[in-house]
Amino acid sequence: MTVSAPRAPFGERLRSAVSARGNLCVGIDPHPALLEAWGLGADADGLAEFARRSLEAFADLVPAVKPQVAFFEEHGSAGIGVLEQVLDRIGEAGALSVADAKRGDIGSTMAGYARAWLRDSSPLACDALTVSPYLGVGSLDAAFEAASDTGRGLFVLARTSNPEAGPLQRSLGSAGSVAQAVVDEVGRRNGTATPGAPGPFGVVVGATVADPPRLDALHGPVLMPGVGEQGGTLEDVRRIAGPALPHTLVNVSRHVLRAGPDVDAMRTVVRDLAAQYRFGGDS
Repeated sequence: MTVSAPRAPFGERLRSAVSARGNLCVGIDPHPALLEAWGLGADADGLAEFARRSLEAFADLVPAVKPQVAFFEEHGSAGIGVLEQVLDRIGEAGALSVADAKRGDIGSTMAGYARAWLRDSSPLACDALTVSPYLGVGSLDAAFEAASDTGRGLFVLARTSNPEAGPLQRSLGSAGSVAQAVVDEVGRRNGTATPGAPGPFGVVVGATVADPPRLDALHGPVLMPGVGEQGGTLEDVRRIAGPALPHTLVNVSRHVLRAGPDVDAMRTVVRDLAAQYRFGGDS
């Protein structure tokens, strides 16, 4: 019987991927308007072809690929089947998979989500999962435990770029803003991170926010959407990430996907962006 070697912690694998490929993370977001623009049907076959071309275009160029789970779920079991294949193929291309599912619940339900996305035997297992802490960061304990047990990671929503988030995430309490409290709690859980590598638990902070939380005590990675068509710039990324910059994944989706369905056109866009968003030893 062959026993596979334990998976390295997510932070170590992220550090290696970023060192080799830079800091750009590209999303696979097959929403109906893009399927139509690519001349594909709004069905599982169209979804599979969209994903195939996307992976061919950039999965071997970037450190991480982020499928938006909702656009697969809307096609039912056939769409989930496509997503399972996508998650496998991301790994085959040498990239990390970030499943953008934004799961968040309590007790046994959260444990079920954790098993679905973070258990080795699950067909939906990803390298990292986005989760929502707005039932309390402690409600995510099952996901923190599962990720730790299997060498996977989490990106916890902290200060998101959508306008509706501001009133809640900027709200003040005894520990400062709600967003800051989330970051601080995630940082506390990264307290035993391997020296020189980020911990396995990161946060999501939008590149367009004017009032980001401090990330100096996070000791983990950052997933930063909002760059490009949403208005975020390279300067914004540097301003917000601060000391977390070397471990920040800058997410771009629509700017790349709108260059499709031509694979070569998408590869050109990704190469240009990857050259911009490569921070190396910056801090």
